[in-house]
Amino acid sequence: MLLRRIDSPLAYDIARAMIDGFNRHYQLFRAESARAKFRFEAQDWAGQQRAQRERIAFYDLRVKECVTRLEREFRASQQPMEVWQQAKLLYIGMLVDHRQPELAETFFNSVTTKILHRSYFQNDFIFVRPAISTEYIEPEDPNAHTTYRCYYPKSIDELRTALTRMIEDFGLSVPFEDLRRDVDDVMRALLPLFDHTRLRPNFQIQVLHSLFYRNKGAYAVGKLINGFQELPFALPILHNGRGQLVIDAFLHGEDDLLMLFSFARAYFMVDMEVPSAYVQFLRSMMPRKPRAEFYNALGLAKQGKTLFYRDFLYHMRHSTDQFRIAPGIKGMVMLVFDLPSFPFVFKVIKDHFPPQKDTTREQIRAKYQLVKQHDRVGRMADTLEFSEVGFPRARFSDELIAELQKYAPSQIEIGDRNGDGNIEVVIKHVYIERRMIPLNIYLQECFDALARDPADARAKRQLEHAVIEYGNAIKDLIAANIFPGDMLWKNFGITRHGKVVFYDYDEIEYITDCNFRRVPPPRNEDDELSGEVWYSVGPHDVFPETFGPFLLSHPKVREIFMAHHADLLDVEYWQAHKERILAGHVHDVFPYERERRFCAQRAVPLAPTAEPVAGASPVSTGVPS
Repeated sequence: MLLRRIDSPLAYDIARAMIDGFNRHYQLFRAESARAKFRFEAQDWAGQQRAQRERIAFYDLRVKECVTRLEREFRASQQPMEVWQQAKLLYIGMLVDHRQPELAETFFNSVTTKILHRSYFQNDFIFVRPAISTEYIEPEDPNAHTTYRCYYPKSIDELRTALTRMIEDFGLSVPFEDLRRDVDDVMRALLPLFDHTRLRPNFQIQVLHSLFYRNKGAYAVGKLINGFQELPFALPILHNGRGQLVIDAFLHGEDDLLMLFSFARAYFMVDMEVPSAYVQFLRSMMPRKPRAEFYNALGLAKQGKTLFYRDFLYHMRHSTDQFRIAPGIKGMVMLVFDLPSFPFVFKVIKDHFPPQKDTTREQIRAKYQLVKQHDRVGRMADTLEFSEVGFPRARFSDELIAELQKYAPSQIEIGDRNGDGNIEVVIKHVYIERRMIPLNIYLQECFDALARDPADARAKRQLEHAVIEYGNAIKDLIAANIFPGDMLWKNFGITRHGKVVFYDYDEIEYITDCNFRRVPPPRNEDDELSGEVWYSVGPHDVFPETFGPFLLSHPKVREIFMAHHADLLDVEYWQAHKERILAGHVHDVFPYERERRFCAQRAVPLAPTAEPVAGASPVSTGVPS
């Protein structure tokens, strides 16, 4: 539609108020992210976690503030559509030289959709597609702050010097224990990965200007370029037991970085003037990862949701398969469906739950919000939360429609809500997660392969890895103060990198809220023979020794589990972790294996505070995530 040009001071004032609201949001967001450096230097781990939680709420607070101002000063919801059309055009003009135009467009959408009626959510009133390009945006003062720094060593000896200067240029105020030793460790790990006997004219290191802070770690992220070869890398930096800094490992290649930037980990804190430039740099190192997930990893979740939804609509236009009930055991709380060609699942809270599920819709939503704000330690899938999502009816199987109408009728509407003759299925509230192979299905595939050929070495390796990873996942959750609640195999999934991740949150609790108990001995023979529980059970009571009969019925699974994770059936293991957390200890949970650590390669323990927690599997130890 051709927009009618009008001269409206009111439209300009509305646009100006919107851009002021966004600028205030990003200024606060960036300031909190920048303070991560000082918290890292001070080893203020509790403050770092608190800041990560609080920053998540920044966006919604600023949107609410902006909506309130627009209504109070301009009666925005009462203005004619011509004013809103012009306000959008004026807003676009204000973004021409802006450093975060894509985020500002999303902010405009968030504010507008809270003011206007849904029938106006069209291209004329919101940004369905980006209006301003984010290509080649650089910080305002390139001499003071660039997106990334470049170093040009002319020899291998100069490479060692360049790496040292690269670390020093981050300006950390805490001294390193032995930076020369750490750089030598990096060199030993780095040199075999490229042809260092033949340095090309473009030989260089590029490293993003800001460190990436998450919990107890800081990461230098960059790439080495030599001719046509590009080697992505990340250097984890952490404190030793004496308060000094060390480079703990050398992560390299796309797979290592994908694990570091996993959807199952907490968001980074990064000081970015131009976030799109950071995303572009990261995508050059991890081209398989969607842009939406980079924005999520950088703490810009609303932009991640915007890009995810655009990608989803694009996929819908270029696919023809139907949504279906997701494979696997059906849940008692969530109705799960998927689109086979799309790598995500959609989860809707059912209207009614069986008696054993003593919960409510509000409590379930609170659990999902807890996970969003908590450190997910690589073991809990991130979720995107959407409301009032419309899908073409023709893309839904009849079986799925019947399932939704039976179990979640309050969450579904079917009709022509836009008056354009297209029948839609509207889901009022839905969670969207990365699709994984349910662990029970993965194990069954291993069992089936071994039934066909008991000597199948590949199936044996997969079975052993899955069971060990399952125990590691629970131990990492414990270290993060999370009790999964329902630990059945079906509530865990396995990623393409072989990581086991938990994704059923309706029964999670804080470890510190649980009461871990031993099963009391039977009082008499009747108790011993009875199939009923003869002892009292409180709402937060947990009996670890009872996990075995539910989880370890298969002999091979039990054998592997008991060899690696028998401590999970011991009440003292859980109580010890609870006591340490209550005492204020922040456990180390790591995104790569112990053997990748330089201190492990030198066979010298780093320091007492950085050693793996008691009972943890070596697979789950490395550097603080």
